[in-house]
Amino acid sequence: MKNWRKESKMNVLFLTGEAVPFIKTGGLADVAGALPKELVKKGVDCRVVLPLYKSIGEEFRLKMEKVTEFFVDLDWKHQYAGVYQLKWDGVIFYFIDNLEYFDRDGIYGYDDDAERFIYFSKACTLLGKEINFKPDIIHTNDWHTAMVNVFVNDFRKGDSYYDDVRSLFTIHNLKYQGVFDPDNLRLAGLDGSYFNENDLKYFDAINFVKGGIVHSSALNTVSENYAREIQYPFYGEGLDGVIRKYAYKLSGIVNGVDFDIWDPATDAVISSNYSANKIDGKVENKLELQKMYGLPERSDVPLIGICSRLTEMKGLDLVRYIMDELLQEDVQFVVLGTGDYTYEEMFKYFEWKYPDKVAARIYYSGDESHKIYAGSDFYLMPSISEPCGISQLIAMRYGSLPIVREAGGLKDTVSPYNEFTGEGTGFSFANINAHELLFCIKDALKLYKDNKEAFDKLVINAMEQNNDWEKSGEKYLDLYNEIKAK
Repeated sequence: MKNWRKESKMNVLFLTGEAVPFIKTGGLADVAGALPKELVKKGVDCRVVLPLYKSIGEEFRLKMEKVTEFFVDLDWKHQYAGVYQLKWDGVIFYFIDNLEYFDRDGIYGYDDDAERFIYFSKACTLLGKEINFKPDIIHTNDWHTAMVNVFVNDFRKGDSYYDDVRSLFTIHNLKYQGVFDPDNLRLAGLDGSYFNENDLKYFDAINFVKGGIVHSSALNTVSENYAREIQYPFYGEGLDGVIRKYAYKLSGIVNGVDFDIWDPATDAVISSNYSANKIDGKVENKLELQKMYGLPERSDVPLIGICSRLTEMKGLDLVRYIMDELLQEDVQFVVLGTGDYTYEEMFKYFEWKYPDKVAARIYYSGDESHKIYAGSDFYLMPSISEPCGISQLIAMRYGSLPIVREAGGLKDTVSPYNEFTGEGTGFSFANINAHELLFCIKDALKLYKDNKEAFDKLVINAMEQNNDWEKSGEKYLDLYNEIKAK
């Protein structure tokens, strides 16, 4: 019989649908790659679990070691779960292997996603017993692993192993909820009592995220402001009432930036390294960026950058309305990213119309994003909704002043410039209004052109912000201890 006696050390099982450097589609992967690393530095035994997707590279697979295998019951199915282990950056990663569910070209967006992630969630809930690891906290993230919170409570009824296991559910983006046919309850092994308004039921469907909200020991989002916003209909995505009901266990912790990757003083990708103590190197990076993207090489012209998914929620309709007026100014504009066809074509059109002012690169390149952060003077992020946002934190680290709408984590992390005191780390506007955005950009351009000393001071302010994971990791550790004590 296995001994489940726990040491005094905090044990955390961190569950995610994706994690850097193995697989990434969004910001969750950055968090899953960086937060556990920081927690391990703080003495937490934090281990990460994710699916063994087909697209995880051979360079990682060759270093993996198979540690065990077991079976997961899904209704009448008895599904294999192979467990592979890899230690990366001091963190133990477990990969759940099942060819039926994960041997596919993509990650999400399949007709059987409900079954795939019920399987993964159930496998994760059972995993601790199989690898002889007793977690104090199971940290679940977004809809992919939200059902683990439900399973822990359900398994607790018949298995003392789960009596003192607590769960944390982190909402990275409430827009994606995992809404599926209620027949999947049978697949999950859950009885009909879970299909009610106070539980998983969501209209005529079941909602994985709702299950995470209801059943978790604690709930958090990736910024304090977003935690407030999602309690109201505009940002609540149909779950604001449920979130208000469980607001007593809700908190917000801002994401950090991995300074091992994002540091202009050591970044090997950019042409000239620099720091808050010596910002001269930004000019060389700007000239290289202009040359690379075919823009006039001028150190005196303000350069605005965007590295983003090109979607409606990024506020790009606001940008569309003001581009012609903005580009009457002496300014350059660089865009890197992919997304909705409408916005891809929009930026291509403006590049065609203003070839000396706009460069649109409709693809994603990690290396080029480093060059844009380093070479731009301003970073544009007028999001309609932004749970946390990491881009503005990276931009500040690289001395590219963020121009943001005061939404979600943008409001928590960017301090607007105060012309009287010289304080601030960027520029912001409040309402979803194109001309508020335009006036905000014009204020930023005016400072750049008319008061270089104040502008440079603002750049240094931004670069000196402590937005690494150390501070955020400390807050998560405090939250873990609070949950464990319940």
